[in-house]
Amino acid sequence: MLILAIDTALDHCAAAVLDTDSAVMRAQETQSMKRGHAEALMPLVARVMQQSGVAFGDLDRIAVTTGPGSFTGLRVGLSAARGIALAAHKPVVGVTTLSAYAAPVVTENGPNPVISAIDARHGHVYYQVVSGSGDELVAPQVAAIEDVLAVARLGAPHLLGNAASMLAERWPVDAAAPVAVDTQVGPDIAWVAWLGAAADPAHAPARPFYLRAPDVKPPAGMATDRVHTAASQ
Repeated sequence: MLILAIDTALDHCAAAVLDTDSAVMRAQETQSMKRGHAEALMPLVARVMQQSGVAFGDLDRIAVTTGPGSFTGLRVGLSAARGIALAAHKPVVGVTTLSAYAAPVVTENGPNPVISAIDARHGHVYYQVVSGSGDELVAPQVAAIEDVLAVARLGAPHLLGNAASMLAERWPVDAAAPVAVDTQVGPDIAWVAWLGAAADPAHAPARPFYLRAPDVKPPAGMATDRVHTAASQ
């Protein structure tokens, strides 16, 4: 299976082409950026596709991160993935940013819980907790940092995500310390690709996964999904 993976959910722009049959990453590229995803993404995708030697028509599916993350960044990635999928007549699947962060650690099947955390600003984080084998312990949600620290009762965790250090700095002194703190700008695009390959298109829609309710009301007649506040603002 040939997978084109796209991620623009956070402060980087990334794309990769994975060949699952040979377990080879044909090509990948990641650029750090806080803004400018719309201008950078398609040229980046074009370079990755050229380097991979794979034509768009030969792809089996497109995988894209759905959030949580920046409203603008998510829209850029989702729109590009849907457009490519439509033009190439291929399915597109969504991968949450939190699961992409956790994937490389979960595959190690360790004894420690894995906490993926993304900065939601204003003292809040988006987070999810899974066991070392991938079983969900705490469902994805947004919460104040002090409330998230209650998960310390689950044991010494592996912290990942762009808010990992934020949690580590305030980790309760009377709780088991984190076994690792991996503060990453964004998830590894290779794992977005692998999760996309494993996803069931019927149950992994390519639509925004915000976790935070809208902060403004839409004008009469306007679809509510167009006015969600940026997930990380």
